[in-house]
Amino acid sequence: MSSYIGRFAPSPTGPLHAGSLVAALASWLDARAHGGQWLVRIEDVDGPRCPPGVDALILQQLEALSLRPDAPPVWQSHRGSHYEAALRRLIDAGQAYGCACTRGEIASAAGPRQRHGELVYPGTCRNGTNGRPVRAWRFRVDGRIDWQDRRLGPQTQDLSSEVGDFVLKRADGLWAYQLAVVVDDAEQGVTDIVRGEDLADNTPRQIALQRAMGLPLPRYLHTPLVLAADGQKLSKQNGAAALDLADPAARLREAAAALGLRVEAVLAADLLAQALAQWRAQFKLPSGPT
Repeated sequence: MSSYIGRFAPSPTGPLHAGSLVAALASWLDARAHGGQWLVRIEDVDGPRCPPGVDALILQQLEALSLRPDAPPVWQSHRGSHYEAALRRLIDAGQAYGCACTRGEIASAAGPRQRHGELVYPGTCRNGTNGRPVRAWRFRVDGRIDWQDRRLGPQTQDLSSEVGDFVLKRADGLWAYQLAVVVDDAEQGVTDIVRGEDLADNTPRQIALQRAMGLPLPRYLHTPLVLAADGQKLSKQNGAAALDLADPAARLREAAAALGLRVEAVLAADLLAQALAQWRAQFKLPSGPT
């Protein structure tokens, strides 16, 4: 990892809100602080949840905030052949298998075993589907993943007991986030992933896939969450309002404050420069990858 490449990867299910701006600003600051490239990837792999035009709106919002990528954006919806090739390699290596289970069957077999609302897959089809047609494709997990987060410190998760064999391609034919993001990060040469703390739970699954496919392991930094008035994560799902960009500098100042940065400039360019100096001092890169 001789050069730094970071990315902001919004899902265009709705416009940017205060929480997603914090993630965008943090990833931009980290890339700029380390003399790297900053990319934008539109994660529209779940097409039915992505209303037309929201991707363009997000790019317009970033431009209004002076957060400009160093290369043209990439859309996941254009990259299905790359995910298919990765899945085929995992199947051929015996690291992925077909699953015939319905959600009801998984729920019945898994019982109360859940993680963050997701059922822990009990491994029903690990040794074959007994002639039933394949509905989805799953990754065969094995044991515990330990990793280091640049903000949260040492992390660990036992994939076998806490997650189970997770989906790579869904029963509806759509690609799962875990596979798509790993393939895209590798092909774009991403060295550093800076994103919201709610996504930290996904990291062990992504590391497991990276190792299985012989891919470089990025460094990770998960940022604090912006909470709604009820204490829940501010998100599109719970009605987070789109950013009011009548005053972009004010929105950037609020996002910087959420990251623990004290900025007082009036103009966006000066504000970003102040935030950058503080970020550079606070989040120096470790000597090597995780």
